[in-house]
Amino acid sequence: MSAVPARSDGVPVPSDAEIRAFVRAELDPQTRAGVLGFRRPSPAAMRAWQARLVERGWGAPAWPVDHGGTGWDAATRYRFGNILIEEGAPAFLPFGYAMLAPVLLAVGTAEQKAQFLPRILTLEDWWCQGFSEPGAGSDLAALRTRAERDSDHWIVNGQKTWTTLAQHANRMFCLVRTDPQARPQQGISFLLLDMASPGVTVRPIITMDGGHSVNEVFLDNVRVPVGNLVGAVNQGWSYAKLLLGHERSAIAQVAESRRNLALAWRIARDERDGAFVLADLPEVRAALCVLAEMLDSLEMAALAYLAEESSGQAGGIGANVLKVRGTEIQQRLSEILMELAGPYALRFRPEALVGPVDPPVGPTFPETLAAHFLMTRAVSIYGGSNEIQRTVIAANRLRDAR
Repeated sequence: MSAVPARSDGVPVPSDAEIRAFVRAELDPQTRAGVLGFRRPSPAAMRAWQARLVERGWGAPAWPVDHGGTGWDAATRYRFGNILIEEGAPAFLPFGYAMLAPVLLAVGTAEQKAQFLPRILTLEDWWCQGFSEPGAGSDLAALRTRAERDSDHWIVNGQKTWTTLAQHANRMFCLVRTDPQARPQQGISFLLLDMASPGVTVRPIITMDGGHSVNEVFLDNVRVPVGNLVGAVNQGWSYAKLLLGHERSAIAQVAESRRNLALAWRIARDERDGAFVLADLPEVRAALCVLAEMLDSLEMAALAYLAEESSGQAGGIGANVLKVRGTEIQQRLSEILMELAGPYALRFRPEALVGPVDPPVGPTFPETLAAHFLMTRAVSIYGGSNEIQRTVIAANRLRDAR
């Protein structure tokens, strides 16, 4: 396999065929089948896939070349990511790669970059995000976890909640209040925490899909070296806004929705309602065509945001808009998949999320649909609820109109 001719800046750009051939040759077939069936890949499967990408030089497409990046432009990275998703590859674990890494690259010390970026690249460090708290979710500035300076350590006390995949993580980046007298958005700092530290307790939260993907994390006199402070003391809110911009734009999940829309069309063409093929029913075709139009519009907005980001002009409400519209589409798609599956979708088998379940009853595709549908109810909440995002968008529009 060979790349298409290099761009004028000398960076080799792989062709679509090369990317697809790589995925089909290197991705474990069971992992691929699981991802395409809404099953959650294990940490071992994700690390194995990430190792293949790193060997190929594709482990961190968006990073600078001197830290393991590809040097590709935004359009190439977007195309690459879409093809991986279409082919059923596990998504990049976002917490280290797409959230923490941009903050470290922007304001981290040379020592922090040297210590943490290589381990993020290989998934040797599995990061989780310690932002939300019982009284501070979408209102993140209300966080109460405190850190007090004690010589060469910070002493951290508090609780984080809805901490995704903390049961697998060995590291957490978290926001802590270092100046309780400051205004809510001030006096917050950004710390890097070892999950093996004494005083860290992780407790599972089992969500209504039957899965264990989120957790409570209790921090009781946890000692964090002062060298694990990112950026300046009391400036963590600024770094959080940088991080959340990456998170919210990623939550739009355009490629995943396109893959799920294609699945919906396949089901509609294969399944029948009495004498009628579902895809021939006007209401089914109309619903799927409306979603296709919505996805086209979302993708145009995502590409515009990427262009702004590449030119250093990203900001404002672009990521907020992508988050709201993208999650609405994801939820509608999960509803349509349930409707197409009909009575077979009523089976609630959360054990199917980690592997095939025997004996199957009817077609196998609905096995994970109910759990997927229930989990998708959360996408409009995490990353900042859509209600809060609409308020931010409206406030921004009003300010621009003045």
